[in-house]
This record gives sequence, structure tokens and C-alpha cells, in this order.
Amino acid sequence: MAQTIGFIGLGAMGDGMSKNLLRAGFTVRGFDIERPRVDRLVEAGGAAAGSAREAAEGADVLVVLVFTAAQAEDVLFGADGAMESLPKGATVVMHTTMSPGAAQAIETRLADSGHALLDAPITGGTVGADEGTLTIIVSGSEQAMAVARPAFEAMGRKIAYCGAAIGAGSTVKMINQMMCGILVAATAEGISLAARAGADPNIVYDVIASGAARSLVWESRVPTILARDFTPRGVVEIFTKDLDIVLEAGKALDFPLPMTAMALQQFLAAAAMGHGRDDDGAVVKVYEQLTGVDVAAAAESGSN
Repeated sequence: MAQTIGFIGLGAMGDGMSKNLLRAGFTVRGFDIERPRVDRLVEAGGAAAGSAREAAEGADVLVVLVFTAAQAEDVLFGADGAMESLPKGATVVMHTTMSPGAAQAIETRLADSGHALLDAPITGGTVGADEGTLTIIVSGSEQAMAVARPAFEAMGRKIAYCGAAIGAGSTVKMINQMMCGILVAATAEGISLAARAGADPNIVYDVIASGAARSLVWESRVPTILARDFTPRGVVEIFTKDLDIVLEAGKALDFPLPMTAMALQQFLAAAAMGHGRDDDGAVVKVYEQLTGVDVAAAAESGSN
């Protein structure tokens, strides 16, 4: 019999992920504070929940995909929270990106009520969520993994099991976000410098994409920057949150993180300019404002 999945958080990532679960034959009951998101799930064949508690009723697996650790704690343990109704023995899958310590604290509270936790942050962006090609970075007991694996296989292409210790998944995701944030900032800096120096950004893009400095970040962000397309795929505010998690971890470990700190400042500047909900490539606007350059215009004139 197909599992019943409670799904809390039906935003840009949760929308595609929940629909992939439906396509795989799962019963999905979803909740989000924005009702139109719930309505989209219902249109796709899912069931609506009016609260986190309702989403958790009768669930074999409860998926939590909210923005912060504080929000995750609230939907689990707050008023009308999921733990008021989640059946004992059910597995909670925590897709929210948070610090390893925050994941461990949630595990302790769940264990007290007889529930298993999988620390399972994801990467792959909205395209991966829509297409079911996410990488799911997960730690937790093998028993809980066995319960959740069918759902993971419906939502992702790669399941990276990091062992039984809660927090290990969040640690790996933290490193991923550190590297991505630095690369996005470096990409914006590099393509802006090219425009300021009078080089054709189209040629610069092609040369870098063909050489040793190539990266998925370069190949995915520069075309959207040149097209002035800042439709959210991964937003600026994700990095203002996640890079701060990295810096806090570095502080706890007495580990210097100068490049992470510099990248965070650029994302904070972009957010301060009003681009917090734009695609993360909008960090290029920081360089454009500081230097008076228009990268997309330079690309248009260079290709004529």
C-alpha cells in the first residue's frame, strides 16, 4: 500500500517535489501558510491541510521544507504543530537547510515522542525539484532510511547517505552552500569586471566555460545575467541565511572562512538593494551599481 506523506512547505521547491510524489503514487496531504500553494497541490491530486497538525494526521512520513530552523521547530512543536497528531513511529524528513546543531536538537525532541528523524537537506534548485533530479543529502538510522527511501527516489536522482549520525547531512549541505555562494559571487564579480574592462561578456562566458575555471555555477548564472533574467531559481536570501550558518560553524570550530565572509557581504548588499527575493545571480547588481557598468548592455553591444 502506498505511503501517506504529510508535506509542510509547498513553495518553489516543495511544489515540484510534492507533485513528483503524487506522480509516483503516494498520497500527499500538504500545508503551506500561502493558500494558493495548497490549492496547486489539490489541483495536482493531493489533499489540502489547514495546518501542520492536519498535514501530519495519519502520515507514514512527514516532510518538512520551510526556510529556517526556527520555522521548522514551530511547525513541529508550536501551536497546532505536527507533533500534536503525527502517529508514533512515523519518520520526519527534514529537508530544511540548518546547522548540524539545530538538526541534532530537533532529533532529541522527536526521540522523546517516539519519532525518527532524517537530516536530509537537498540541492539541485527548482529545476531539480520539478524534474525529480535532486540530490538528497541524508543522515539518520538505516531503519528510517528504509521507510523514506521510496519517497526519496521519487523526488531525487542521487541519494547521498552520510551515516547514522544526525547532523552529518547538514554538515555536507553546509559545505555545498559555502562553495556555491562563493562561486556565485565570484561569477558576478568576474563577468562584471569583463564588462568594465571592455571585453565582450559573450566571449568571456564562452572562454571560461571551455577552460579550467568552468563550473556549473558559471554556466548556469552568466546566461541569465546576460539575459537580465532574475526569475527566482535559487534566491539571494538563501545565501544570506546559509552562508551565515557556515560562518557560525567556523566560529565554533576556530576555523577561518575569509572567502565565505566576503561572499556573504555581497549577498547582503544585494538584499539591501531590494533583490533578496530575486535569483541569486542578482548579486551582479552590486557590482553594476558600484562601478556604473551594465553587464547585459555590454553583452548586447559586444555581439552586434
